Amino acid sequence: MEKSTIKTPLRKLTRRTTKRSWKLKQKLKLAWKSIKMQVRSHLPGFLSTKKRLTHMKSRNQEQELAQAARRICKISNDATNSLAYLLQLPKYSASDFLDRGDMMTPAASPRENISKAWRELHGSKNWENLLDPLHPWLRREITKYGEFVESVYDSLDFDPLSEFCGSCRYNRNKLFEELGLTRHGYKVTKYIYAMSHVDVPQWFLSSSLGETWSKDSNWMGFVAVSGDRESLRIGRRDIVVAWRGTVTPTEWFMDLRTSKEPFDCKSEHGKNVVKVQSGFFSIYNSKSELTRYNKESASEQTMEEVKRLVKFFKDRGEEVSLTVTGHSLGGALALMNAYEAARDVPELSGNVSVISFGAPRVGNLAFKERMNSLGVKVLRVVNKQDIVPKLPGIVFNKVLNKLNPITSRLSWVYRHVGTQLKLDVFTSPYIKQDSDVAGCHNLEVYLHVLDGFHRKKSGFRVNARRDVASVNKSTDMLLDHLRIPECWYQVAHKGLILNKQTGRWVKPVRAPEDIPSPLSTGPRPIYSL
Repeated sequence: MEKSTIKTPLRKLTRRTTKRSWKLKQKLKLAWKSIKMQVRSHLPGFLSTKKRLTHMKSRNQEQELAQAARRICKISNDATNSLAYLLQLPKYSASDFLDRGDMMTPAASPRENISKAWRELHGSKNWENLLDPLHPWLRREITKYGEFVESVYDSLDFDPLSEFCGSCRYNRNKLFEELGLTRHGYKVTKYIYAMSHVDVPQWFLSSSLGETWSKDSNWMGFVAVSGDRESLRIGRRDIVVAWRGTVTPTEWFMDLRTSKEPFDCKSEHGKNVVKVQSGFFSIYNSKSELTRYNKESASEQTMEEVKRLVKFFKDRGEEVSLTVTGHSLGGALALMNAYEAARDVPELSGNVSVISFGAPRVGNLAFKERMNSLGVKVLRVVNKQDIVPKLPGIVFNKVLNKLNPITSRLSWVYRHVGTQLKLDVFTSPYIKQDSDVAGCHNLEVYLHVLDGFHRKKSGFRVNARRDVASVNKSTDMLLDHLRIPECWYQVAHKGLILNKQTGRWVKPVRAPEDIPSPLSTGPRPIYSL
């Protein structure tokens, strides 16, 4: 037994880290010195085993040497494992989350001019050669669209004690300003409202305490368009439709349905009628003259605004694209929205894409094939541990997948559409290894893992920039030693304010411009962008 026996696994580990930062190499050297000191302290003189072996004659000495050799191997293996762990340790500690003002590293990377590559980034070649490894330009674009969806969650008033429960806390003109998203260079032009059209008990509604702004409708997202400066950077005028996921109890009720119904009665693909899951269809298409905000369905509201914007910018001779994005239920609504836009707005031909996060299956085989024939490009970002992308029919579809040669043409089986970017939550060194299933579906967790993803067979990016603390906005997924509070994103004092004149804690009165109004849902003129 020689000291080379100890060094062998360390040499392999050192070779794997040659491309890492200088600090990690220094840690490796210090750790190796520490191991040698441990060996010398436990087994003095053992590193010169060749000389000792030539002088050993008694059986007892040979047994002693064998035992010592086994101890050396154990130390070597333990050291290798601990070194591997050391190199994967988070680069953040609790002290990294203290406010140091201008000395802190920005949480966003600089954005390049992508005007010459926008078609490929928009999916013209189905993102071929851009996903493994993930191209940094594409990562930043996907993250941008994910942040638009997250802004809907962040600004949704979901306080059941609020008379505005289910609405947006801000008007569309200051939404991005309030949430710090003006850097993306987009302007919101319209809010989208949807209703869960189903008879349910009173307690199942979003709020049942007295008068509310609406008992039938909920704010589901918005339509936005890129400004002049951003349009120059990305090479075209980009219209974005952002859909949030399931929050209200009635929406959960609709999600649990597994039956399908025709989505496009005017069009058949082959002998099969295009069908989608009935709950998603209901939320997307329900309307009633008795409501204030859904005299038009979410579908009609969105398509009216998209057509208006396309006409406006096409008349100015500009190239226009449509990017529909959503999370969870919002990913399902995004697919139906993109389908309609590609079918009904010929000016958008070939320029319609979907970026979804944790989206479930939506329709049958005819729906998938019709989407492909319409030229809609779909990129599905999916966490390996997330159960929602396996819905509806998680068990049934899993069995059929094993019989794929037989079932591949069954028209009544739910199908995914598009290209998948698969992530693994537990590649992040900041996430608890025993994290819950619901947390793996959280959009901020998706954006965190996406920011750290480089390629399938590599670990979390060392130079990831997105703020790690965002993971715990509405979860408890971060490691405890980082000391980031769980579910920390909430309204101060849970919405109460102190009236300085009376000394009483009261609910604030919303500013007039932030109060939801049916009059504000109609088309608005396009101001200077």
